[in-house]
Amino acid sequence: MKPFGYLHDRLFGFSLAAYALNRLVVLPHLAGILRPHLPWAWLFLHSHFDDLILMPAALPVVLWIQRLTGLRSHDRPPGWLEMLSHLLVWSVMCKIVGPFYCHIGVADPSDILFFAAGGFAACLWWNRPAMQPSSVAA
Repeated sequence: MKPFGYLHDRLFGFSLAAYALNRLVVLPHLAGILRPHLPWAWLFLHSHFDDLILMPAALPVVLWIQRLTGLRSHDRPPGWLEMLSHLLVWSVMCKIVGPFYCHIGVADPSDILFFAAGGFAACLWWNRPAMQPSSVAA
């Protein structure tokens, strides 16, 4: 299996670019068009898009730091259990600790569904070679 790319991973790069495009171009410059004409798109881009790309944008950085510090002992793509453990920690930190104890952020439980959807899609992407059937030599 090919080693995980961490900060060189394509999905990580795409997620960062999508985040920057949404924050720097779409939200500030297209709000006047999206809000009245496509309210569902505005709601998604304003409230849930960042939650959807959290796992593909943040997990490679965290895993890279864990690898550098010796907390991660391999360079395989993140597995389901690894992704779920980070999903649990981030959900608690971002939706309970942050809003209720640090008064940072919003305690919107639906955001956890977007964290999970993004993490699920990212895990499928990162582990796609392992899911392909091996060719049998005739």
